[in-house]
Amino acid sequence: MELPRYGAERLSGIRCIATQLKPEPPSEAALTAMALQRLDALVVLNITGTGFQRRGGGAAGYVKEAYLAHLVSNTKQLVLTSSSGISAQQSSELFSNVSAPMTLDALSDQDFMDLVEGLEADFRREFIAQEVDTDLDRVLIVGVITDNTTAQQFQDTLTELGRLVDTAGGQVLQTVRQKRSRIHPQTVVGEGKVQEIALTAQTLGCNLVVFDRDLSPSQVRNLELQIGLRVVDRTEVILDIFAQRAQSGAGKLQVELAQLEYMLPRLTGRGQAMSRLGGGIGTRGPGETKLETERRAIQKRITRLQHDVNHLQAHRERLRQRRQHREIASVALVGYTNAGKSTLLNTLTNATVYTADQLFATLDPTTRRLVVPDALTGEPEEILITDTVGFIHELPASLMDAFRATLEEVSEADALLHLVDLSHPAWLSHIRSVREILADMPITPGPALVAFNKIDQVDSETLAQAREEFPMAVFISASERLGLETLRHRLGQLIEYAITSG
Repeated sequence: MELPRYGAERLSGIRCIATQLKPEPPSEAALTAMALQRLDALVVLNITGTGFQRRGGGAAGYVKEAYLAHLVSNTKQLVLTSSSGISAQQSSELFSNVSAPMTLDALSDQDFMDLVEGLEADFRREFIAQEVDTDLDRVLIVGVITDNTTAQQFQDTLTELGRLVDTAGGQVLQTVRQKRSRIHPQTVVGEGKVQEIALTAQTLGCNLVVFDRDLSPSQVRNLELQIGLRVVDRTEVILDIFAQRAQSGAGKLQVELAQLEYMLPRLTGRGQAMSRLGGGIGTRGPGETKLETERRAIQKRITRLQHDVNHLQAHRERLRQRRQHREIASVALVGYTNAGKSTLLNTLTNATVYTADQLFATLDPTTRRLVVPDALTGEPEEILITDTVGFIHELPASLMDAFRATLEEVSEADALLHLVDLSHPAWLSHIRSVREILADMPITPGPALVAFNKIDQVDSETLAQAREEFPMAVFISASERLGLETLRHRLGQLIEYAITSG
C-alpha cells in the first residue's frame, strides 16, 4: 500500500481524481486549477454509460479511459515513457503534461511516488538555477497595451518599470503582456489573464506582482484575492524608491506625506482586521472601529505633514528672497531621471552629490555656486545652480503635491538647464515628458537651455538627428568633461537673456 505524501516543497502532496462524461482530455480550467492548487497529479476518468438504470435513478457506467496530468518545471520539455506507454504533451501556457488515454490497469501500475519525487527534483534544480538574493522581491511585471499606445511606447514603459523595480530592490523574473481595447474595470486584464498571471507567478516562485499603471483600491483587492500574492502599481514602486533615497529631513517629510496620501483611500479591505465592513445592514462589526481609527490617525498625520511642508515652503521662499536680494542669478537643473544631473553638478562645481546609474538616485535639491562668463563683458560672473529631483513620465499627482516645495526651486529659478540623456533610446519621449510636467506647474518657469548629455555613448546618426531637431542645444558629456566650456558660455548668455526679458 502506498503511503500518503505530505507536500514539503513545490507540490502540495494532494492527488485529485475527477470524472467526466465526455471522452476528452482534461480541460484548460482543470489544468489551471491543478496548477493553482499545486496538485501532485490530476487523474480524469472518462465514464461511459451502459444504458441500464441503477436504483436511485443514476445511470450505471464504466471507465472507458483515463488521463494522467501533472505539472512540470517551466523550462523542462518533458516526455514520459513507462511500461504503460504514456506519452506526455506539454501545454505551452499551463506548464503541464497530459498523458495519452490509458486503461485503469495501466493507471494502477503507475509509481506515483517515483513520479512526484522526480518532479520535485526538477523544480528544485530550476529554483536553484534562477535563485535570487533572499532579500530581494521576486517580481512578475504585468503590462497592458491599449489602442492609444504605440508598441514602442509600450516597450519603453515596460523597460523603465523593470529599472524602477531594480532600483527599488527587486528582481524581475518575467514580464506578462496583454493587448486590450480598454482596461477591465475590476481586474485591469480580465479573468482569464488573471489566472495566467497567478499560474506564472506560482511557477516562477514570485512573491510580488507589479502592474505598469495605477490601480484603484478595488482593483488591487480583486487581483490580490485571485492571484494570492501582493499586488502593487507603478506609483507604489516609485514611492518605495523615494522612501529609500530621501536623506534630508525635508525629503523624508515629503515622502511620508506622499505615501500617506496614497495609502488613505486604500485602507478598506487591507487585511482581515480591516475587511470590507461598511455602515449598512449586515456590514457592521468591530473591524470598522479599527478601520475608522486608522483612517482618522492617518488623516491627522497628513494634516500635520502638510503644515510642516508649508513651513518648508516658507523657509525656502525666504532663502530665495535672500539670494534675489543679493542679485545672484539662479539656474535650475532639470531633466528626466538618470539623465546625469548630479554628475554634471559635481563636474561643474566640484560638489560631492551622490551619483549612480539608477533612477531617482538623488531626491533632495542641492544648490552650488558656479562661475560663468558674463554674456556682455566676458568677465567672470557668479550664479547659483540647483540640482532638482528627476522627472518621469506620468509623475504621480501625490508626488507632485508632496514635492511642491522642491519643485518650486524650478519655478522660481531665473532660467532652466534641461539635461537630456541622448544615449537613451526614448530621449525624445523624455523631452516631451519633462516639458509636460513643467507646463503643468502653477508658475511658468524661466527660459530653458537644452543640453544633450552622454554624447560619448551615441552614434553619429543620433547626434545628427538631435542637432537637426534642436539646433540651439548644447552637446556635452558630464562624465568625460566634454563641451563644458561651451556650456558655461551658453549659461552666461541664458542668464543675460532671462534677466533682460524678465
